[in-house]
Formats: sequence, structure tokens, C-alpha cells
Amino acid sequence: MSISLTIELNDRDLEHFNKAMEAARKAAEGKSSDEVINAASALLADAQKVHVPDFILDRLLRLDDMIAMVRDTGWELPEADKQRVLSALVYFADPADVIPDNIEVLGFLDDAIMIELCVKELKHELDAYDDFCDFRQREAEKRGIEPSAVGHPDWLDSRRQELFERMHQRRERDYGTGYGSSSGYAAKRTYTRTWRPGMFKFN
Repeated sequence: MSISLTIELNDRDLEHFNKAMEAARKAAEGKSSDEVINAASALLADAQKVHVPDFILDRLLRLDDMIAMVRDTGWELPEADKQRVLSALVYFADPADVIPDNIEVLGFLDDAIMIELCVKELKHELDAYDDFCDFRQREAEKRGIEPSAVGHPDWLDSRRQELFERMHQRRERDYGTGYGSSSGYAAKRTYTRTWRPGMFKFN
């Protein structure tokens, strides 16, 4: 038997998480991109050592995608977009969680909520990256090669540039300056998880 729970965060609740994010950004000052990425990756490594509910797993997978976006040499995010993603990842590099991760089941709840907020913020970046990974896998399979072995062929470069342009146009249209809170993200996996240099393993 399963039950459905809906969590609604009001402005006061969101302010709490916004303050946590600001504190994490201050704590991360002076850290390199690699340090932020490695620390966020460590969260995923810890999550694989314990049982987490599916609704948290779904969000951890999206954190894995955010990390993959900045590690994927085939995707090669422009520097400004990379910094935008890293700015979201700094929360997960801060050991001072709202809820300690070693608490069974609930330990990753605050991380899941923050991932949800980041996914809303990075909706167009994630959509573009998902489309890129799907395209890379389809084209690699047509050519009889592994997606993980694809470098920088012309057929990949043209598609990547198209997706960057679409990502920027949609972000500007929705948010003006590129920041906002609306998203079509849902708890269920609504995207195709094709190959990407992620680390999170699941059944």
C-alpha cells in the first residue's frame, strides 16, 4: 500500500530555504568549481549507502543530472551558464544541513526540497541537457558507438548550439533576467534518462 503526500511551502517556508542557500553560498566562497562539484557528489555517494524513499530518489537523480551538466565534456556549458548551475550546487556542498543526512529516511528531505527549488530555477538548462543526451545516444547508436565514447563530432556540435540558443531564449522569455520559480517539474520521472556522466545508481 502506498500513500500520497503533498508538501506546500509558503513564503515563510521558502524564506527559510533561501536563507539556507545564502548561508551555503557564503560558506562556499573561495571554493573552486571542482570542490563544489565533489562535495555535491559526496551527497549522492552517502545517499546510496542508505534506503531513501522514491520521492527523494527522484530528486537525487536530478541533482545527479545537475552535476553531470557541468562535468559533461560533450555538453560544454558556456561559462556563465556553468556558474549558474554551480551557484545552485553550493547548497549541497555545505555540511550544515537543515536535517542531518544520517537520519534514516528523513535525512535527505531538506536536500530533496532544495533540489526541487533548484530544478525549478534550472528548468530550461535541464530540459536542454536531457534533449542533448537523448540526441547523443540516438546518434551514437546509429553509428555503432557507445555514447560515453563520443567526443566532439560536428553532428554533436550543431545540435548543442541549437539547444543552447533555445535554452537562453526560453529562460529570457520566462524570467527576463534568467531567474524565476516556475517549472513543469513533477515528482515522477518525465524525462528519458539516457547516458550522461552521472554517478548515482538505481534499480
